[in-house]
Amino acid sequence: MTTTPAYRRYKSTALPAIPRCAWVILGALCVLASPGAQARAIKIVSGTYGTNCGAPRGNATHDLARQCDGLQTCRYVLREAITGVRSMSCHKDFRAEWRCTDTEFHSAALGPEAGPDSTLVLGCIEETGPGK
Repeated sequence: MTTTPAYRRYKSTALPAIPRCAWVILGALCVLASPGAQARAIKIVSGTYGTNCGAPRGNATHDLARQCDGLQTCRYVLREAITGVRSMSCHKDFRAEWRCTDTEFHSAALGPEAGPDSTLVLGCIEETGPGK
């Protein structure tokens, strides 16, 4: 005589056999696609090294975008390829401009003497809490 276990596993036919991770991803996509949700990621508008010395606006945009576009926060480190040889006649600054959403614009700067290894932190982390 065989004994029957006290429990039985039933397979649900209501949901197809899709891995759980797929349902989590699908749920996240639904939330992001909801009408009030906006992606909060850095989208570089311009990066300029030497604005105060007459450099053309946007001369470092490509490098800044390559390192920071699509992130929520970014530590941008000026590289020697961008800064070049230091000029004694004009100490250069660095300016960055970026968007987090279609309506949210930010800018930040490093002062004169910004050179290789100077770091600027860009961010699109939404502030919450009292007063927000």
